[in-house]
Amino acid sequence: MAKSFILSPSYPLLLLSSLLLFVHPIAASVHDYGGTKFTRKGNAFVLHGGSEGLYSSLPNPNASASAAYGDSFIRFEKITLRRPEEAATSSKDTDLIKVQAIVFEVEDRETIGGSAYGGQKAICCTSDLAKLGVCTQDNLIYRPSTQNPDWPQVFFASFTGKELVATLPSKSISITKTGMYNVYFIFCDPALKGLVIEGKTVWKNPTGYLPGRMAPLMNFYGLISLAFVILGIFWFSQYARYWREVLPLQNCITAVITLGMFEMALWYIEYAEFNKTGVRPMGITFWAVTFGTIKRTIARLIILLVSMGYGVVRPTLGGLSSKVQMLGATFFLASEVLELVENLGAINDLSGNARLFLVLPVAMLDAFFILWIFTSLSKTLDKLQSRRLMAKLDIYRKFTNALAVTVIVSVGWIGYEIYFKSTDVFNERWQRAWIIPAFWQVLTFSLLCMICVLWAPSQNSMRYAYSADSSEEFEREETLSLIKPGPFPSKETHQAAPLQPDINPSLAGSNSGDNEEDKRD
Repeated sequence: MAKSFILSPSYPLLLLSSLLLFVHPIAASVHDYGGTKFTRKGNAFVLHGGSEGLYSSLPNPNASASAAYGDSFIRFEKITLRRPEEAATSSKDTDLIKVQAIVFEVEDRETIGGSAYGGQKAICCTSDLAKLGVCTQDNLIYRPSTQNPDWPQVFFASFTGKELVATLPSKSISITKTGMYNVYFIFCDPALKGLVIEGKTVWKNPTGYLPGRMAPLMNFYGLISLAFVILGIFWFSQYARYWREVLPLQNCITAVITLGMFEMALWYIEYAEFNKTGVRPMGITFWAVTFGTIKRTIARLIILLVSMGYGVVRPTLGGLSSKVQMLGATFFLASEVLELVENLGAINDLSGNARLFLVLPVAMLDAFFILWIFTSLSKTLDKLQSRRLMAKLDIYRKFTNALAVTVIVSVGWIGYEIYFKSTDVFNERWQRAWIIPAFWQVLTFSLLCMICVLWAPSQNSMRYAYSADSSEEFEREETLSLIKPGPFPSKETHQAAPLQPDINPSLAGSNSGDNEEDKRD
């Protein structure tokens, strides 16, 4: 009869995917459950208590030290459960109602839930399964892992009689295997509907409290902060050396580099503090997000203004100024809201629909920026070509190529990111998840370096500034050998003509006569 009990591999996907898929990927390592309520899933009431990647504990030479550096664990602290008074009143003195907590590694998700005779799947043991003798009715269904019989780990709190409060015993679970771990609180008795939970769980990796998928980012932000310092040294040295030749565009690039240095430094400090305490320092996180949003907004506006030829082929934006300002302000607000919600939000506070509602405006504004930038670039290149301003044309072509490569790489990476997330519903590839945000930082930094190389302050910086005279001296010198002479002689030709000794006198006389006739006419 036991063979009739079927553990379905797809069952956790059906019952728990909505929780795992939309769990906030950057939640604190101290998960606080301040009066959180349970949600009905199938025939059970479920509360997702956390999901994080944890590395196995490192060997500890000092066995007497507890929670020391190198230990990896999940600790339950002061977990209390409170049921409504009407539920307690209707209970009998002999009633014993359990609330179970289960801790499992994501690879063992198939061990949770089952069905009798291939029927409807359930998390809680049904009467049919209880008759088969494979579980106890109104208890969580699970079986031991094939790799480690001690997992999943399950323990419980119970309400006896008319008690209003039950306490889950404090417990620390040592992590001996690297993996993505999940905590769920589950009860099966509908009489506990309205139950709320308080307390917290603490998750720790061997190197600190940073979640496993975020831990590599701390070192990454340290390295990219150093890269910004090196870029800043190069740029500011050129800026100080040729400060008399600096263009307004170069002042904006200076602001972007400065904001980037602050942003990366703040992220490193934020991650270091998070790793030390297990809770995100909200103040530092807020300013890191804000500096980053300002930097991205200014960078996009700079690229747009350069693409429109502002300060190069046109002195003002005319009627476009208000539209550019409105686009910049809208992008800043949309990006700031999205980043704050993603980085300051609590665990599973953001559903898929809510996140999509915040992501779509930013994506649409980015697409509008790209369309406007390349449309403006095309017009600017045509103007430079028609005016034969070859020095400016050359730098704009390099700028266009850099932007085109950046957009192509971005589209390709977005496709990979969608594939990565859609095929990793349960975050089994969490050890590589940090590469996705790191790549965007590297890409934007690379584009910034390219812009700095193209527009670096130099003694010839003013050659790229706007001038009402399209035949500027430096352009003439550079293009004289490349441009075919027009039908009119140049100014230098007029000045050199009287010095030529081989003029035909008769022609000269004829010309003088023609001039006299012209005067009489």
